[in-house]
Amino acid sequence: MQLSKQSLIVFTLFLFGFTNIKAQKNIPFKKSNFKTDIANYKKALRNIQEGDFFCLDKQYSEALIKYNKANSFNPHNAELNAKIGNCYLYLSSIDKANKLFAKAFKLDDKLDGDYLLSYGKSYQMLHDFDNAIKQYEIAKTKESKINPDLIIIADKRIKECIYSKELLKTPINLKIEKLNSTINSENEEYVPVINADETELFFTSRRSNTTGGSIAPGLNDYYEDIYTSTKKNGKWTQATNIGKPVNSEHHDATVGLSLDGQKLFLYRDNEQGIGNILITERNGETWTTPKELPYPINSKHQETSACYSPDGQTIYFVSDRPEGKGGKDIYKASKNKDGEWDKAQNLSFKVNTPEDEDAIFLHADGKTLYFSSKGHPTMGGYDIYKTVFNEGEWSTPINMGYPLNSPDDDVCFVLAASGDHGYYTSIKSTGEGKRDIYEISFLDQLNKPKLTLIKGTVIDNSSGKKLSSKIEIYDNDADTLFGTFESNSTTGDFMISLPSGKNYGISVKSKGSLFYSENFNIPDSAAFMKIEKKIVLDKLEIGKKVVLNNIFFDYDKANLRASSHNELSKVVNLLIDNPNLKIELSTHTDSRGTETYNKKLSQLRAESCLAYLISQGIQKERIVAIGYGESRLNITDEEIEQLTTLQEIESAHQKNRRSEFKIIDNTFK
Repeated sequence: MQLSKQSLIVFTLFLFGFTNIKAQKNIPFKKSNFKTDIANYKKALRNIQEGDFFCLDKQYSEALIKYNKANSFNPHNAELNAKIGNCYLYLSSIDKANKLFAKAFKLDDKLDGDYLLSYGKSYQMLHDFDNAIKQYEIAKTKESKINPDLIIIADKRIKECIYSKELLKTPINLKIEKLNSTINSENEEYVPVINADETELFFTSRRSNTTGGSIAPGLNDYYEDIYTSTKKNGKWTQATNIGKPVNSEHHDATVGLSLDGQKLFLYRDNEQGIGNILITERNGETWTTPKELPYPINSKHQETSACYSPDGQTIYFVSDRPEGKGGKDIYKASKNKDGEWDKAQNLSFKVNTPEDEDAIFLHADGKTLYFSSKGHPTMGGYDIYKTVFNEGEWSTPINMGYPLNSPDDDVCFVLAASGDHGYYTSIKSTGEGKRDIYEISFLDQLNKPKLTLIKGTVIDNSSGKKLSSKIEIYDNDADTLFGTFESNSTTGDFMISLPSGKNYGISVKSKGSLFYSENFNIPDSAAFMKIEKKIVLDKLEIGKKVVLNNIFFDYDKANLRASSHNELSKVVNLLIDNPNLKIELSTHTDSRGTETYNKKLSQLRAESCLAYLISQGIQKERIVAIGYGESRLNITDEEIEQLTTLQEIESAHQKNRRSEFKIIDNTFK
């Protein structure tokens, strides 16, 4: 019987509708469904098995290749679509992942509940928190053969979504920009570390020019190496491999940098496969062979991150040692009076949680610690937090907020001393590939750090040669050593951070030279300052003199304050080290007061200094103590009269009120 044209159309529409309905149903990978193509069916099964194996090894790119081959044979299998979605989720192609999960559950809404967790995670990563919560709530009603902790995880992520919605109501005023191709590439870049004035950047990457050029077994990616870049005219130069001896033929990763950029912490696995922290130091223009930090910093457990305090006397580090609160915790170890590391201390159970804390960075202010955590309230994965040391304890950590934090892992945050820019590792859809390094510009001027960054160069006055020198910083009010630093042996460069609220005495000395003295009295209210100095040291020659900027007397009195002892001790050491020297030690006043009175006061003050030097074992015959009063002003009264502000006038008078010594003989016996 021949069908009419109208009947043929109806039959065709029915057939199309049947086919389309079939296409929307789950087609299991059963032999009975593919009787006409057994060979390709077996290939598809093998591809799925190999994809599963790669997933177990976290090689999601390789797994995706295998799964997609199987999917081209049968695109209507719910679980396979969900597996592909998982791969895209791990590879941060979130939109693709979300669509695949939607397709998978349309094909079969009875899939394992663990895939609902992934479906919800894709919505969470897309900032669609309401739909994410919906999927997590559904997941809690499902069973899972894959994940026995399904309900616990779903509840945690629901809390993350609720918390995220709150953070989105009060975003931070900042700008996040991916660093360009001089830093980021199609490979992975992560763990940026910077020096305090943000002129040097070190980071970890996996590239084809890695030392040795090898692929790491089981990772299908290159070994980690450390790369570096410098900022010139506000732009980062093309990053280069730091090379040997820092990089080896295996994994070498950045974890921390001293604020002056002279000491670099790196992470390596030891022969037992346990990760430890090593340190390399600049020796002129090269780096020393990395050495493991001693116990109690490294242990038989894993240590993953470290940073110095500004004074170099304390190392903060991360370890999973069992005495912690759980997972990875933050610890600190400080040097004792003998220069050895004392017992490691858990930083605070207020800061550490039963989950992981990692990727630590202590700001140049010496009291603000930034870290990543999974245990405090987060938007998802790791978020970045800060805690501040005040009145003997660390504050309750504060989430750094949106958009700095996101539903993905946000880690390895570092901040320039000025507080203007930070850098961190993140995975974003706009990235060059995998993990990338981003710059954060903080647009508000609130809560800027209170510190003074001193950057300088030490040179010899006669030759202009750059000098290796020892720099000592004293807290004059507390009469204690704040820290000891060194200038680079080739460049003479140094950088020191001085937190506000202290009166600092600075002494710079180099072998064969007179020392240099300066005072920095930085009130607690002082905002961030960057001071650049060229420190010129004179040879030990007759006629050369040093202004002692950290000699203090009470007003209108000749009694030495105890805070002057550190400064005069430098003179003591110089005379002991050079027994042939004889010096004139003089004090000077400003021009206020009568000439007679100023002369008498300055003579008494010079004799107070002399008495201290004698008490420290220096022969009286080696010192001539003279009070010059106002007879040798650095700034004349006529010059002072030209000044317009009270601050300028007082500063001029202060420069006239000084103590100094001058070499008058080098043949004393």
